[in-house]
Amino acid sequence: MKNLKLLDTIAILNSVPVDKLTMLEPEYRSISSLPRGQVGTIVEIYNNNEEGSQYLVEFADNQGYEYAMAILKESEVLAIHYELTVA
Repeated sequence: MKNLKLLDTIAILNSVPVDKLTMLEPEYRSISSLPRGQVGTIVEIYNNNEEGSQYLVEFADNQGYEYAMAILKESEVLAIHYELTVA
């Protein structure tokens, strides 16, 4: 279990096909997928799955304008850490 929380920053481990995306803005509709490593923010957590949690992830540009969303499995994301946690 990854223990991800709301508003955590994640990166996608594999490309996400465009048919799995929602709210894709018009200027991005020509893409076939979001590339591996694309960074997003968890905006909702769904814990009703035997295989682990699923996350609604928002993808936004540098100005904070959302351009796509996707529901991703726990195994499809990697938490991004900006500080080293020492035990």
